[in-house]
Amino acid sequence: MRHTEFWERMDIALGGASARSWATLTVLSGLGGRTPQEALDAGIAPKQVWAEVHRFLGLPATLA
Repeated sequence: MRHTEFWERMDIALGGASARSWATLTVLSGLGGRTPQEALDAGIAPKQVWAEVHRFLGLPATLA
């Protein structure tokens, strides 16, 4: 998964207006106490970050 696909999925899941701010404000324990944006900036693969966001939000399998 590329960063662009990650952000497309975030926009679908949270809405374009909210996705970026949510990703900079929400700390996820599954990402080592980082926000999704911090995890991406630290070099964690977008696929791994998305898997944690997906789990945290309890999104349906259709958005996996």
